[in-house]
Amino acid sequence: MQEVQLGSHTVRSHGMTVARTHMHDWVILMLLGLIVVILNVIHPFYRFVGKDMMTDLKYPLKSNTVPVWAVPIYAVALPIAIFVVVYFRRRDVYDLHHAILGLLFSVLITAVITDAIKDAVGRPRPDFFWRCFPDGKDVYNQLGNVVCHGKKSVIKEGHKSFPSGHTSFSFAGLGFLSLYLSGKIKVFDRKGHVTKLCIVFLPLLLASLVGISRVDDYWHHWQDVFAGGLLGFIVATFCYLQFFPPPYHAQGWGPYAYFQVLEESRSVTQAATIVNGSNVQVTEARVENQEDETSIHGCMGLSLAHNSGSALEELESGRR
Repeated sequence: MQEVQLGSHTVRSHGMTVARTHMHDWVILMLLGLIVVILNVIHPFYRFVGKDMMTDLKYPLKSNTVPVWAVPIYAVALPIAIFVVVYFRRRDVYDLHHAILGLLFSVLITAVITDAIKDAVGRPRPDFFWRCFPDGKDVYNQLGNVVCHGKKSVIKEGHKSFPSGHTSFSFAGLGFLSLYLSGKIKVFDRKGHVTKLCIVFLPLLLASLVGISRVDDYWHHWQDVFAGGLLGFIVATFCYLQFFPPPYHAQGWGPYAYFQVLEESRSVTQAATIVNGSNVQVTEARVENQEDETSIHGCMGLSLAHNSGSALEELESGRR
């Protein structure tokens, strides 16, 4: 199916209709956001940490190379900006709405799963020793568990190592963007344009570098980063396929909703054509009937005239 009828579904003409149709989806998004807030407020599981376990938890306490505030910018705002650019080129509100909705579902579902696992597992970060004992003097109770005397918020954050939130959030947003771009530029059109693959891999490379920075900053073990990246990309794939065909599909350049509307409009057009054709046939039949009646009346008139003329001739002959 070729890209036809683009530009006929804009924000102004169909925006409110699309938003009302997916109102329940936006409500669910708000609920997911509320769950994320709750999961960040509650305390994680404080796992037993003995003195012999501190060997792998004495890495230095460093600041984040990628700050927390930067994650929504490159994982959410950047993809949405690209979606808007595509919209101004194609004027398809279904594509814009479903791309934004799918992206937000991807990052929020990933955030809920990530934070829930963090709280349930409570794995110490590689720099946990300095979070627990900022003065370097370790203290343990009778059972051999740590007795932390550091700042409570820092200790709480120190029990949220698995999985990596930065990495899962990055792959959820940038992974969705990668799938979106692969469909739009038709990476799998079998024409062998490797440049398209480079464009698609750029968001994944950025997400991977963010994950690597988490290990370099000693905020996560490598297993945390691997699990976070896998989780984020899997969720992004599921959310993308809810609204768009697979990128390798012939219709992978547009959302399902666009093709549904296109088919409905074609069905309406075909039905109208059939009705118009039927009306034309009925009209033509009526015209033919009227012409037949006119010809019959004309023949009857000619016959009557001929009979009248014959009768007059006979009368004149009798008088003679």
